Amino acid sequence: MNPLRRWMLAWPAAMTAGQAAHAISASSPTPSTAIADGDDVRPKRALSFPRDHGAHPGSRIEWWYATGWTAPEEGAMPMGFQLTFFRSRTGLGDALQGRQVPRQLLFAHAAITELKPGGHRHAQRLARWSGDEAAAGSLGTGASRNDTHLRLGAWQLTRTDATGRSVYRARLAAPEAGFTLALQLAGTQAVLLQGDQGYSLKGPPGAAGEPAHASHYYSQPQLAVQGLVTLDGRERAVSGKAWLDHEWSQSLMPVAAVGWDWIGINLLDGGALTAFVLRTADGHALWAGGSHRAAGGGLRVFAPGEVHFVAQRHWLSPTTGGRYPVRWHLTTPAGTHELEALLDAQELDSRRSTGAVYWEGLAELRGVTGQRMGLGYLEMTGYVGALRLG
Repeated sequence: MNPLRRWMLAWPAAMTAGQAAHAISASSPTPSTAIADGDDVRPKRALSFPRDHGAHPGSRIEWWYATGWTAPEEGAMPMGFQLTFFRSRTGLGDALQGRQVPRQLLFAHAAITELKPGGHRHAQRLARWSGDEAAAGSLGTGASRNDTHLRLGAWQLTRTDATGRSVYRARLAAPEAGFTLALQLAGTQAVLLQGDQGYSLKGPPGAAGEPAHASHYYSQPQLAVQGLVTLDGRERAVSGKAWLDHEWSQSLMPVAAVGWDWIGINLLDGGALTAFVLRTADGHALWAGGSHRAAGGGLRVFAPGEVHFVAQRHWLSPTTGGRYPVRWHLTTPAGTHELEALLDAQELDSRRSTGAVYWEGLAELRGVTGQRMGLGYLEMTGYVGALRLG
């Protein structure tokens, strides 16, 4: 018997989420069974909606990632929010049967950032799931293959269709962190297919010419936000803008990469800017990419050599020792910009769920003369050890 399977069969209920995530992250083999139709990642595959808004349980790793900013009133300082659902295939379904077999792990992270010292707070959840959609409702945990319907206990993210546009509803309560979210994220633009029509390369082919690391990846920028945020028992109505990414793959990133730097920025003119760099341990760019979609809909996909992140200022985490660049000089075909975190301390220590430590926070994009160009989120991973999620 595979050592991981033997270990999972004896998985004690008392094991912490972080221990479980780390064990699977370190040991899980690539699934050997045939991947269900539509769950594989391949070039020239046309994404189909609403099906591809849903889960792809045959792929090894998947996430739905919503970030944005809200303000309680006109002219008030923005408040950032993040909600991410992760799904990780354990590979246990190859030989085991039954609804109790944890074929999937579901994780969720949520965070609120007020722009003041100590204003960043976050929470996390983890659960095992057999992959049985029929049982998901009664168990309170699961994901639909047909559309975005994610549930992890009281944390939910669902999607409906309104006149051809997505409308997402996010609901969660994190009493341990003192916040509750009840938000609607309504689409105002068409889906943005990243890479080559939704096939996003994450590295070059290997020396023997084996397939490149890649994902299926699309974004929904410029989502209109309405809803309620409760902080320490005080409820406030908010509005703002959001960005949602959905991505799935068979591998997280090339072995030589330790992490990435990524931005998703809603531009003030109505456009959208995506840029990312995968880094090696010595800080060199292994791969890069992204896109710019103009307000009128014209799309430019970036080649790896066209994206450059140059760190300008760092913040040292007093908790983990991670040293994060919180101001960047960014060059893409969309122009030269400065990107700066609006609060330095936006680190998430998720060792109790995914086992990772990363920085995820509200950031502002400016032109070279300092003019404000957009607002969105900056994500930085691999600064406290190499990132390993699956």
